[in-house]
Amino acid sequence: MTQDHEQRMRVDLAASFRMAARLGLHEAVANHFSAAVSDDGSRFLINPKWRHFSRIRASDLIMVDLNSPGNATGHDIDPTAWAIHGQLHTVNPHARVAMHLHPVYATTVSTFADPTILPIEQNTARYFRRVAIDRMYGGMADSDAEGARLARVMGDRSRLMMGNHGVMVVAPSVGEAFDDMYTLERACQIFVTACATGRKLSVLSDDVAEKTARDWEKITDFSIRHFEEMKLILDRDEPDYRD
Repeated sequence: MTQDHEQRMRVDLAASFRMAARLGLHEAVANHFSAAVSDDGSRFLINPKWRHFSRIRASDLIMVDLNSPGNATGHDIDPTAWAIHGQLHTVNPHARVAMHLHPVYATTVSTFADPTILPIEQNTARYFRRVAIDRMYGGMADSDAEGARLARVMGDRSRLMMGNHGVMVVAPSVGEAFDDMYTLERACQIFVTACATGRKLSVLSDDVAEKTARDWEKITDFSIRHFEEMKLILDRDEPDYRD
């Protein structure tokens, strides 16, 4: 990977933290994003421990090298971030970018006995049969064993509903991961709001839901454009994210 490519990854990842803060998707100084910069996932960028998302700059991101003994311990990295992302990039090197958050509505859905997001409109249908579900919350995910277990539960899916905990998404690029996290939270907001009315839901047929989900998968350029438009807003209002 060239130095220019790494810098672009740093800028994009820093932008995603700022966007998450602007949208209220973050939780205090917890949660974490990472982006692999080596083909095997052994080298990746991650946010420093307990730094508010709204202050993160490209230069703040920590480069972790799993092949360098002591590399991780030499940095101030949250133990849960290390456990989850270190194992995820090791077990699934195709997960180039990983975002873990506790957004209000998605986390609410994670507390349901059945946290399946029902396809009741276009956003929720994006996730029809496309979210892995973990129901084995056992406290803070701060061990390598727990990180590896979560990676296995996620399998080849790109989203994981972490029961009684939050959500995680993975994607080939920062822009695709950000848009997916944004839409996942929006879908959960619509789903929770509809459930809260107490009225019977009009659930889409399996055929329509599947077609809609496949249509979403054809427009990754939409996701990337959404991210680039958000970066333009940051360039105007918070250009220091690039520093």
